[in-house]
Amino acid sequence: MTFNILSIFPNFFTSSLETSILNRAIKQGVVKVNLVNIRDFTQDKHKTTDDRPFGGGAGMIMKIEPIDLALQALKLTKTAKDKIILLSARGKKFDQTKARQLSQFDNLTLICGHYGDVDQRVAEHLVDEELSVGEFVLTGGEPAALIVLDAVTRLLPGVLGNESSLEGESHDQPGQLSPPQYTRPADYHGLKVPEVFLSGDPKKIALWQQENDSNR
Repeated sequence: MTFNILSIFPNFFTSSLETSILNRAIKQGVVKVNLVNIRDFTQDKHKTTDDRPFGGGAGMIMKIEPIDLALQALKLTKTAKDKIILLSARGKKFDQTKARQLSQFDNLTLICGHYGDVDQRVAEHLVDEELSVGEFVLTGGEPAALIVLDAVTRLLPGVLGNESSLEGESHDQPGQLSPPQYTRPADYHGLKVPEVFLSGDPKKIALWQQENDSNR
């Protein structure tokens, strides 16, 4: 699977792509991440990616031209297995169900907004959909893109060491949260794990986990 990430700060992703599961997925060839610097597609010597909003108001607006040129340079085939996404506060909420849907694509292109907003023509004419990672404001779309990248990548076959770890985890079903987990030592300065885990009875443990499954 290929991720194209369009950003004015591509270095934001460097550390994350060099560590943990994302790095392993890249080394295994399961995932390819193509970082595209939007500034490389500007038309002036100052590499300007933003301008004042029509109608006035605070904040600057990301220009459509460099984003459009960056997308054109990718030569996307626009097949049913390709999707272009703008990370936006106006977008639909990103959740585990959406992550599973996106994991079925071959190519995901994520556009990271910045400044006050992105020219609305990007959302209306250049992308397939807008996604939001939550009802809060970020300094830019980079953290949101990293969330989408991470959530989708871990669902791809061969990425996790144990595929069964995806089963029954939080959000495996809408509204589902996995039950509390414990490990050794069983008694840490008087803080004890529930006795059922020391019983050695798989049925009792399974029943306890079922009763403590944190469904909303």
